Amino acid sequence: MELWLASGRAAEKPLRASPAAADPVAMPFPTWLPALLGILSAVGPISTDMYLPAFPSIEASFGGRAGTAQLTLAAWFAGLAVGQLTQGTLSDRYGRRGPLIIGTAIYTIASAGCALAPDLASLSACRLIAAFGGSASMVIPRAIIRDLADGHAAARLMSRLMLVMGAAPILAPTLGGIILGAATWHAIFWIATVYGAVCCVVVWQVLPDTLPRERRVRLSLNGMAVRYAAILKERTFLTHALMGAFAMFGMFAFLGGSPDVFISLYHLSPGVYGGLFGCSAFGFITASQISPRLLRRFGAESIMRSAVRVFLCATIFLTVVAFIHPQSWIWVAVPIFFSMGSQGFTMPNATVGALTRHAAHAGSASALMGTLQFCVGAISGVLVGLASDGTARPMAILMLIGAIGAVSADLCRPARS
Repeated sequence: MELWLASGRAAEKPLRASPAAADPVAMPFPTWLPALLGILSAVGPISTDMYLPAFPSIEASFGGRAGTAQLTLAAWFAGLAVGQLTQGTLSDRYGRRGPLIIGTAIYTIASAGCALAPDLASLSACRLIAAFGGSASMVIPRAIIRDLADGHAAARLMSRLMLVMGAAPILAPTLGGIILGAATWHAIFWIATVYGAVCCVVVWQVLPDTLPRERRVRLSLNGMAVRYAAILKERTFLTHALMGAFAMFGMFAFLGGSPDVFISLYHLSPGVYGGLFGCSAFGFITASQISPRLLRRFGAESIMRSAVRVFLCATIFLTVVAFIHPQSWIWVAVPIFFSMGSQGFTMPNATVGALTRHAAHAGSASALMGTLQFCVGAISGVLVGLASDGTARPMAILMLIGAIGAVSADLCRPARS
């Protein structure tokens, strides 16, 4: 059974799989696939993180008050939420490759629009469109993993994807800070435009389709609604997806609130802030790589349960620190590091757990999970902007709410999910 096609022109054809391919564990994949999927998935972190150090510059450029730039981040999250729901269904119907190419093309064009935006409203609108297209690069790689693997094999592949994808949040804020030292914030979006164009060409030339035509599903709007309703009723999916969603709530409170906390409140330079952000991302990546090594000994349930409790303890400490308002930013950075590190154990395992019973419609399940997570993330992004008061308190409180939600979802999980 030939499962992978090497040439660029041959890549236009779907994989030729026998009926046995319904068992994705039996499907081998090339060693370069996790790297490619990681590069594609990094569209999200790059677009989210690289411009975080530019928030004060964007606000100054458009004459907005502190916190207004966070509305562009909320628009990005909202676009990801809607886009993932659409892209997942399209990938189940038309295959993985076509929607991925079209989505990255939309992202590329809209990123150029961000660079040319004349005001904050236009920038937010372009961010919304870019997110709609870029969501294909976030939801479809997860579905590709589910096409090819399940269980521990999927968890290992997901962790390898996280390793490659995780370089983006480490490098992106630092790169953003370096760019701001030499150019304006517009250059950040021109770089995103080039990155999107490269991803589009690479998918077109290299990536075959992992979903054969015989496994594709054509649904009406009513059929899609019925499918999504059925997925939501499945307790294992819902509880794992909610764990990931509340973890994202806390993460996006950090993403939206940290530039004002560390740059405006503690007066760190954009470059230093980028390095600090990179340390937190490094904690996430390290945990995501350790997690597969612990799976066989402790099991996914125990790992996730311990991780969300570490998240809760870290955010309780962070909230206390935020109200004390120490002179040194270290007291804020340390609990954030442990919060982000705990999510490196939670999120890959929660993703695998949510998709494990939905091999027949992995794209739809992945899209629904992503939509749920980014809807929650968009709410967090809006709240941290609206509640901005010049202190770390809004960020800390919202991160704590995310941790409480993650622990609650964990308590509701089926015993042997």
